[in-house]
Amino acid sequence: MEFFKASVQYGDWEGTAAADNGDEKSVEQYLMDKGLMQEGEYLIAISLGVGENLDGEIGGVFIHAFIYAGDAQLENVASAIKSARGPIPVRDIRLELPLEKFIGMFKRFSVVLTARGLGLEGRELRT
Repeated sequence: MEFFKASVQYGDWEGTAAADNGDEKSVEQYLMDKGLMQEGEYLIAISLGVGENLDGEIGGVFIHAFIYAGDAQLENVASAIKSARGPIPVRDIRLELPLEKFIGMFKRFSVVLTARGLGLEGRELRT
């Protein structure tokens, strides 16, 4: 069972991420082009995992694309997920991609990590 929250072994850092779809290349388009996603399906979540990194070298980069089947309209998918009881049924597509290829599918990509337990999310910093 998957839970839509980032986690790692020790959890020293926590945070948030946000991204804008690429104009011409996107994760959805990549999955469609590879025959991994069909018309009438909706990409509801993406998980990026990197590691185990040793001596400053990036280890494996793994992507999980979670696909909801049945309707490709955001409003209908949102309504179905909101009314679902228990786990949401999805297909999990696991891909190994170079980090540059994955990040390149977005126009902008932002990750903010904060030291665990400080409660900094949403707080203003004076610099």
